[in-house]
Amino acid sequence: MNTADALASFPGLDRLETSARRLLERSTQPIRIPLGSVPIKPGRPCDGLHFVLSGRIRVLLLSESGRDILLYRVEAGQTCILSCASLLSGSDYPAEAVAETDVAAVLLPRAAFEELMGESAGFRAHVFAVFGRRLADLMAVVDEVAFSRVQSRLARLLLDRRDADGRVRLSHREIAAELGSAREVISRQLKGFERRRWISLERRCVDVIDSAALTALMSDRNAP
Repeated sequence: MNTADALASFPGLDRLETSARRLLERSTQPIRIPLGSVPIKPGRPCDGLHFVLSGRIRVLLLSESGRDILLYRVEAGQTCILSCASLLSGSDYPAEAVAETDVAAVLLPRAAFEELMGESAGFRAHVFAVFGRRLADLMAVVDEVAFSRVQSRLARLLLDRRDADGRVRLSHREIAAELGSAREVISRQLKGFERRRWISLERRCVDVIDSAALTALMSDRNAP
């Protein structure tokens, strides 16, 4: 697949002006990001905008205490709002991006990004549309962290992330990062679920046993 075909899957880029499309196609560079690698680190300058063609990257906000919270994932056909913000403001990247799978992407360097923002109304519309969609995602994260109790959020995650065998293949630390909580808190809650026989715990895996109980708990945002 050539660059033009690959970028056509990104909303709005198929409607760029001819000159902007040509600049985009000749400026982007194909890259591969291996599973587990960190293409963008907090406090580092952002060297360009990644357009993800396949695979998945998770974006985490890290605290000085070592806790982290999942902000969102960047999947095929998407770009990263924090990269856009860093490029627009000239500030360092404020989070950490980690490849959850092997990722194929194309990178638009900073200079070409700035040129397209200055000259292409179509490209600006694409960037602002990315901001709009991701803002809704971030507001959902804020709502979950601020207003939902840990138990109900944990129940929702277990139900949403289980596979066909009813297994959630995440460590306690990874679950804590997803929920914006501490690993110790999540471990205590999971042990409580296990005592009630709602789940069974294994190394880096949770077996969902009683989905009805988790569904009832998930529905109660004010569960103690």
